[in-house]
Amino acid sequence: MQKIIINILLLCIFGRISVFAQQEQHKSEWHGFVKQSFVFNGRQAHIIEPQQPLPGNPWVWRAYFPYWHTDMDSILLSKGFHVAYVDCSDMFGSVKAMQVWEKFYDYLIDEKQFSKKPALEGVSRGGLYIYAWAKRNPNKVSCIYAEAPVLDIKSWPGGKGRGRGSTVNWQKLLKAYHFTEEDAMMFSDNSFDNLVTLAAYEVPVVHVVCERDSIVPLTENTEIFERNYKKYGGNIRVDYMKEDVNEAGHHFTIKNPQQYADFIFKYSYTISGVER
Repeated sequence: MQKIIINILLLCIFGRISVFAQQEQHKSEWHGFVKQSFVFNGRQAHIIEPQQPLPGNPWVWRAYFPYWHTDMDSILLSKGFHVAYVDCSDMFGSVKAMQVWEKFYDYLIDEKQFSKKPALEGVSRGGLYIYAWAKRNPNKVSCIYAEAPVLDIKSWPGGKGRGRGSTVNWQKLLKAYHFTEEDAMMFSDNSFDNLVTLAAYEVPVVHVVCERDSIVPLTENTEIFERNYKKYGGNIRVDYMKEDVNEAGHHFTIKNPQQYADFIFKYSYTISGVER
C-alpha cells in the first residue's frame, strides 16, 4: 500500500513538472520588454515581463487580438505590470475556452505568483471571453477594460439584428457552443445577462466604443450592458471615440490611452501592494 501511495505521489509530481516543463520556450523582445512565448496545454501563450515588477505582481489579461492598441499595455508594463495571453481563437468565450482560462489562471497564480485579481482587457469578440470569465469568477477580477466589445452572440457573429455579422464565424460559434441555430437564438447568458453578482462585487468597468460601429452596434451590445449593469448598481463608464474611425466604425484611435492605464492601475494596485 505504501508503495502504491509513493508511486501516485511521484506520478503527480512528475506529471505536474511535465505539464509546466513545456512552458519555457522562446524569449524575445517586445517594445523594450522581455516576452516569454510558450505552449500551454497545446495552445500558444505568452507573458510580457516588466523590467521592475511591482509587489504582488499585478497583471493584465488580454483576451483576444493581443497586439491591437498596445499603448496602454506598454504604459502598464513600464509601471511594473505583467501582460499575459493564451490563444483561445474560435472558442468565443465558450465553456471549453473557460476551462483553458481556468488552467492558465491557476498556472499564473501558483507558478508565477501573479496577483489573484487580474485586469481584463477585451477587444471586439474578446468581450465574450472577459465577461464569461468575470461572471464565473467575480472575485478574480480587479477591473475590466472593453473596446468595441461583442456582448451578444446574436448581434455578432450572428448578424441577426442591425449588425452585418459573419457567416463563417457564426458556424464556428455554433460548433464551439454545441448549439443549433435555435439554441443560439434562445441563449440567455450573453455578456450583458445575469450581471447581478458581478455588480455586487463592485467590479469597475470601462467600455470604449464608437457610435458609428455597424459591425458591433451599440444598441445591441454596450447600451444593453450599461443599462443592465447600472440597474444592479454596477460601476461603468462608456467613452465614445470619434477620431480616425474606420472599418465601419469598429476601429478607431484611442484618445489618451494614459487614462485607461491609470484606470487599471488604480483598481489593480495600491502603494502597499495590497489587493482590493
